Amino acid sequence: MTDSEARAAIIAACRSLNTLGINQGTSGNISVRVDDAMLISPSATPYDTLRPEQIARMPLDGDGAWDGPLPPSTEWRIHRDVLLDRPEIGAVVHAHPTCCTALAMARRSIPPCHYMIAAFGGHDVRCAPYATFGTPELSIHAVEALRGRLACLLANHGMVACGPTLRKAMWVAVELEAVARQYCQSLALGGPVLLTDAEMDAALARFAGYGLANPA
Repeated sequence: MTDSEARAAIIAACRSLNTLGINQGTSGNISVRVDDAMLISPSATPYDTLRPEQIARMPLDGDGAWDGPLPPSTEWRIHRDVLLDRPEIGAVVHAHPTCCTALAMARRSIPPCHYMIAAFGGHDVRCAPYATFGTPELSIHAVEALRGRLACLLANHGMVACGPTLRKAMWVAVELEAVARQYCQSLALGGPVLLTDAEMDAALARFAGYGLANPA
């Protein structure tokens, strides 16, 4: 995407976060890679008032410098560090969806309770250790929890979803909250019967030719 296209796409995605039930208020944030920089939603700005020129631009090789009338999200380090660590990733979504956050508050990873776990790249969705929001420590934990994955939970905080495109990152975020909700409900029934490693490997093999392998 061009710079202007990415700014418009970020605004549209931010506004859809609350509609999709992925976020509440202004706590979520979205970034998109554009050349050697990232565009990221600003801090504490209502999505319905957000304008393209208010999206902050940050160089990926920088340490907090930004261009724009408003400061970037306080979680800019997570976005920058994920994009630096994963050149195949083009967009990052961070939010506090209810069921993902409930599991994060319990510091629970999501085990192989459903074959859709394979959509996130592995046999589980990890929960990163706790660190104060906006800190380098939190970013380090998030990057590590995302190794080989497209999503993770952040202890006592929320979740991170990513993808080769913004559309795919949003898809990952929606699917993650759906699986988290299903897992939470299964715990009320005594807990799910988990899939075996072989069953998850088969699901991963199927996903290699479906969905995330063909980014929209």
